[in-house]
Amino acid sequence: MTHPTKRTEVLSIDVPSPRGHFSHAVIAGDFVHVSGLLGFDASGQLPEPGDIEAQTARILDSLESILHAAGSSPASLVKLTVYVTDISERSAVNRLRATRWPDTKPASTLVEVSDLAAEGAVIEIDAVAVR
Repeated sequence: MTHPTKRTEVLSIDVPSPRGHFSHAVIAGDFVHVSGLLGFDASGQLPEPGDIEAQTARILDSLESILHAAGSSPASLVKLTVYVTDISERSAVNRLRATRWPDTKPASTLVEVSDLAAEGAVIEIDAVAVR
């Protein structure tokens, strides 16, 4: 008989509370599954509508905080999924990722979407890491 994998919900105090019925992340076994993140500031506002570089930097900050709260780190990322509203902005996103985490190259998917869950949001990132 197999035993179910232990599951733990993660909320980081350094990141605004989720705007729906979900956690910042869920730990399942050795994996941390991080929910999609938008570029909200500490007060839950999107202060740079349309600015992909500012939003990406804020998302990467939030992702690091959530991973640390889950007992992981950016060095343990195994998969990123990046959603952008303008595919021509991908070089800016890649540059920021490479600058922030030069030695971390997780598997990655980038998808252009027509809209995101907050007005002015131009990028969303979700992730999977190991602990």
